[in-house]
Amino acid sequence: MDKWIEVQLFVQTAELGSVSKAAEALGMSSSAGSRHLVNLEQRLGARLVERNTRRLFLTEVGSEFYRRCRNISSEMEEAEALVSSALLSPVGTLRVTASVSFCAQIIAPLLPEFTKRQPKLSVSVTAANRYFDIIENGIDVAIRTREHEADSGIITRRLADTRRILAASPEYLDRHGTPRTLEDLAWHRFLIYTLANNPHELAFTKGSECRSIKIEGLLESNEGQVIVQAGLGGLGIVIQPTYIIHDHVVAGRLVPILEDWDLPRLKINIAYQNRQYMSSKVRVFIDFLVDHFRNAEYERRWTQTWSPS
Repeated sequence: MDKWIEVQLFVQTAELGSVSKAAEALGMSSSAGSRHLVNLEQRLGARLVERNTRRLFLTEVGSEFYRRCRNISSEMEEAEALVSSALLSPVGTLRVTASVSFCAQIIAPLLPEFTKRQPKLSVSVTAANRYFDIIENGIDVAIRTREHEADSGIITRRLADTRRILAASPEYLDRHGTPRTLEDLAWHRFLIYTLANNPHELAFTKGSECRSIKIEGLLESNEGQVIVQAGLGGLGIVIQPTYIIHDHVVAGRLVPILEDWDLPRLKINIAYQNRQYMSSKVRVFIDFLVDHFRNAEYERRWTQTWSPS
């Protein structure tokens, strides 16, 4: 039992950045928390935590130990939840990851309602424009824009499709003109999202016709919000998923271009671990997100075609 308490104390210390806060979270005194941490380091024969006058940080071996203990702690939480019938009342921490844009525009606005429904559940959101290994990083739910996972231990569930469109501000189009054909694009400035598949090549289709256009960027960034803000400022043409710029288009801040041509669509999926028993916290979040997408009719909004420009 002491070993398990020591592990819990260490994981909480790593996540909260404080032994006293970790002890408080576990319902013990600061001195008891410090004693458990010292006992753990003595038992392992390794220094896990270093301190200076400003902060606490993990040693290299401490970081690796934390990564493994975090997964063990998560599994233990789920096991206890299952045995104690907590499937009816999710508890613990739900760890979610998605792109910066998806977290800001979709997940963050939903958290007040979700946490109101699940008051015993806390949420940790990692916003990053990269795909973390779900199992290795202890992630419960990831939002992806790819169809398949390389790891067979990961399940994907479709949320919605979204178009990718070209758009520019009215000010930009007033200064540079509106492209009417694909050939016209050669005379325009592009704002390129570098993490897209083949970011410097646009694969257009119209019926059975396929065209590929090479482009160069006046501005390039690995963050879609940078691209969008530059586009709103009239710097150039953005190539973005509709879910990111839909509200700007509806408000007239961005104008779709060459809507008679299509770019490859993106599939937005939920990814999570394939386990015999899905934890209650994962189940309720997935159900909540799926219901929200259906009620908001996101796919209809994100796959619509505006009047050709």
